[in-house]
Amino acid sequence: MKRVDHLKLLTGNEAIARGAYEAGVMVAIAYPGTPSTEILENVCRHKEIYSQWSVNEKVAVEAASGASIAGARTLVAMKHVGLNVAADPFMTLAYTGINGGLVIVSADDPGMHSSQNEQDNRYYSRFSKVPMLEPSDSQEAKVFTIKAFDISEEFDIPVLLRTTTRISHSGSVVEMGKRIKPEKRKYEKDCRKYVMIPAFGRIRHKELLKKWDELEKFAYKSDLNRIYSPGSGRKKIDSIGIITSGICFQYAREIFSNIPILKLGITNPLSQRAIKKFTEGKRLLIIIEELEPFLQEQVQQMNPGVEVLGKQYFPQFGELSLEIVENLYNQLFGTNLISGPYYKHIGTTLDKNNSGDRKLKRSAAADIPQRPPVLCAGCPHRPVFYVLKKLKLKVMGDIGCYTLSVLPPLSALDSCLCMGAGIGQALGMEKADPKIKGKVVSVIGDSTFFHSGITPLIDSIYNKGSGVIIVLDNKITAMTGHQVNPGVGITLMGEQTVEIKPEEIAKAAGVKNIKVVDPYNVGLLERVIRDELKKDELSFIVARQKCVLLEKGKVKINIYIDEDKCKKCGKCLKFGCPAIEFRDNKYSINELTCTGCMACISVCRKNAIKIKR
Repeated sequence: MKRVDHLKLLTGNEAIARGAYEAGVMVAIAYPGTPSTEILENVCRHKEIYSQWSVNEKVAVEAASGASIAGARTLVAMKHVGLNVAADPFMTLAYTGINGGLVIVSADDPGMHSSQNEQDNRYYSRFSKVPMLEPSDSQEAKVFTIKAFDISEEFDIPVLLRTTTRISHSGSVVEMGKRIKPEKRKYEKDCRKYVMIPAFGRIRHKELLKKWDELEKFAYKSDLNRIYSPGSGRKKIDSIGIITSGICFQYAREIFSNIPILKLGITNPLSQRAIKKFTEGKRLLIIIEELEPFLQEQVQQMNPGVEVLGKQYFPQFGELSLEIVENLYNQLFGTNLISGPYYKHIGTTLDKNNSGDRKLKRSAAADIPQRPPVLCAGCPHRPVFYVLKKLKLKVMGDIGCYTLSVLPPLSALDSCLCMGAGIGQALGMEKADPKIKGKVVSVIGDSTFFHSGITPLIDSIYNKGSGVIIVLDNKITAMTGHQVNPGVGITLMGEQTVEIKPEEIAKAAGVKNIKVVDPYNVGLLERVIRDELKKDELSFIVARQKCVLLEKGKVKINIYIDEDKCKKCGKCLKFGCPAIEFRDNKYSINELTCTGCMACISVCRKNAIKIKR
């Protein structure tokens, strides 16, 4: 019997952080991005590990590569779209290999809970020929992290640890272990290994292909892949087999408990021998996976000699669920497997044979009011987008809290492509259509500016852009949970450092028209934007005000609406602050949610919004 104090309930992200600690990691680097952010936030609690936020994922992988070359076991973490940014060094790392073990975490986001796409990063592993592990719960997240470092050093190659949102954020029991001290690896100069000029690169590519043959043999023997035999209680069906991985294994095990399951822990390379051995004596294979048919296509190419089902029944978008997987079971066997307790969250217990289950579930869901995400009450970004909409400008946006300005009542954004793209898009619009000149602006957050806004800023200056760039500087990386960035002056480990100001970068790059303004001063903000739009040269405006959530607990100014002066025009509601309410034919300020920013005062033309003295 295990000691209780050796067991902890951890999320997948916490478990990966624990695995890094137990594996003897010395360096951990990331750029915050949901659903991966909490990995580094938990790693940095271990003072034995040097931890840092990098300005973007490309720089993070490059720094991690350097730490690995120096001999340290190194972890680098990012969300799925972050690997796009890091793809340049990532692809070549497969050629150069490593010294100290190097594990790259890609946290995918099926269902796009907090992302602009739901790309399937399993294809990066095939594309690069980098081995990939996929845990199915928190215990495996810890164990697989440790094993990934062992594989990395055994085969001289980086390893991709792929998770999804459900693994990252759901919790399960983890057995705690001790930190190991891996053998110290010394750095030795080896230009043929680390300097990828074409002559050396060709040699390293051949070496990579040899490694791949060895990795395929390893995958066949590895205990990362396991067969789960049918449990007791229902009639076993051995003529059907299921192949799955990650969180989908949990769904498969619960619904198809009477069918053998091959759970793949290492999903690249796939072991053809293991899969063919599993299919012996079966007439049907079911591949259960989210998003793309990554496993299905490869299994079909292996020609296992049996029928293969997969994306014919499962969607190629969004997350899977017990209900979706159950639907396939019902089609195959004509029985309803899930009992009433599965529906407890809708406020009633249903009998599994009740034909009204689905209707009742839909009815209960329909009674829940929709609550679209909004900018917080007092958010300093709100006045900026209120003014931009008022001026009827074309607004090229970016990734951050401020992306929510696309929703009513602000409805201000025209575009949001990827980190840093808005600045380049604004330049492209201006060059494509001279009539747009003076009518287009780009907005970007402070953390995003450091991440990928500096290069398009330089591009706009060099190519004689004349638009307006607005940096929404709230002195923190707010969207992912208030992580520090180069504009804060504090490192992830809490050390004081240089506080870098976006306006100083713009000045050094050659921008002549630079303004810093408090966005809560709505009148001044509007005048500044109007003036800068008239200029024939590029303008750079920094709208600087701390994130309102950082100011919690401070004495606030009380705001109210004077009913005698209020004309009920509704203009204040168009400002979009959730603290402004309309009930019983009255406009009022909710004192519980109002932060006292006073930005709404200038919105009311009748001076009905006042400070309570």
